[in-house]
Amino acid sequence: QCNLQGLWRNELGSNMTLSALDAAGTFSGSYHTAVAATNKQILVSPLQGAQQNPSAKGQPTFGFTVQWQFADSTTAFVGQCFVDRRGKETLETTWLLWEEVPSRRDAWKATR
Repeated sequence: QCNLQGLWRNELGSNMTLSALDAAGTFSGSYHTAVAATNKQILVSPLQGAQQNPSAKGQPTFGFTVQWQFADSTTAFVGQCFVDRRGKETLETTWLLWEEVPSRRDAWKATR
């Protein structure tokens, strides 16, 4: 069974720490990215998320948002936790970042 709680690192050097799930399957934590399109100092940023079917065993899906503390943007991640035959847990995710733009006319260029 996958357990989201703990420290996770990705191949680019970013890391996040996730709290234990509550009874509803929600969790919180922090994200420290190693890559960003900014000249500002990168800061650890808070995240909030939820896991689907928190009481079920297996390889659950989940989602979380990160409120970046150094940029005017928010990122939503969705994915699934997988366990291989040796018991190694891996998170596979995709993400969408929305950066603040000056007007609704500019919304087309707000996402990455």
